[in-house]
Amino acid sequence: MPNSDNTYGTFNKQTKIMSQPLDNSTVPTIFADTDQAKSFYFTDAALTVMDECCTTLQWALVADANGDNTQLKMTFDFGTKGGAIAPADDWAEQYNSRKTALINSNGWTQSKQLTITDSTDHLF
Repeated sequence: MPNSDNTYGTFNKQTKIMSQPLDNSTVPTIFADTDQAKSFYFTDAALTVMDECCTTLQWALVADANGDNTQLKMTFDFGTKGGAIAPADDWAEQYNSRKTALINSNGWTQSKQLTITDSTDHLF
């Protein structure tokens, strides 16, 4: 569950869409729900980082060009812990540093055959 630090508002809203390769050499996984898609694309450690650091976090399945739910969209933002907190200790930087550590240890995503694109079509 995302944190609840929204007293000072939320910032840095982003939306990402995760996609599988759609070519003739692979059969894409079609997802029944967002939990299945989240586990397909991300490690448990990555999902924990998202849950702990994001203040608002929403997920949705996205249909590919064939109409199949093979993609996953996430929109997230960050609150602030407030007060005299060092920037490195606030939620957005915690997310970035923990994500980078997991990426560097090959622990962020489940698959190397993954495309992550930015989107301005936010879920909230």
